[in-house]
Amino acid sequence: MKLNLANLLTLFRIAAIPAVVICFYSPIPNARPIAAILFGIAAITDFIDGWVARRFNQTSRFGEFLDPVADKLMVAIVLVMLVQAESGWFEDIIAMIIIGREITVSALREWMATIGERANVKVSMAGKVKTTLQMFGIAFMVYKNPMFGIDIYAVGFVLLVLAAIMTIWSMIIYMRAAWPFIMSDQS
Repeated sequence: MKLNLANLLTLFRIAAIPAVVICFYSPIPNARPIAAILFGIAAITDFIDGWVARRFNQTSRFGEFLDPVADKLMVAIVLVMLVQAESGWFEDIIAMIIIGREITVSALREWMATIGERANVKVSMAGKVKTTLQMFGIAFMVYKNPMFGIDIYAVGFVLLVLAAIMTIWSMIIYMRAAWPFIMSDQS
């Protein structure tokens, strides 16, 4: 395996997770805003690594495997951290929807690949919108502190609710594409 810039950006995203968690729980002043900025920088690499891979012909099997793993780890770990810190039933349900969808769609893609139909459940625009809303929503919720008189946590919460709606919608899109294969009697 040859490490290239695209793969290094993805690895950075994974390496940033413990830094975000440590900073989030740190007693230092402005720990949560600093954790949010680290999370935001890591989230930006999600948009950059794919562009770099395509633009500079750095696509690889390793990158195709690692990129979604990095995204799901980052989102799931920070969502669990937020639920623990700001526990409320609505936050819990949103986290369950998002994490449950990620597990379901990952399993669906894996199964579709085993039957040679992976292309039928490739990433859709709904999935990209969902990811964008998630990343901004989570970053704002981690930041928490008001900014310029704006309740940043509330803005993030609204974005995360929209992400949960897009999460359900994108899962429906993937399930509809896979349904004929799921219901097929062929083995």
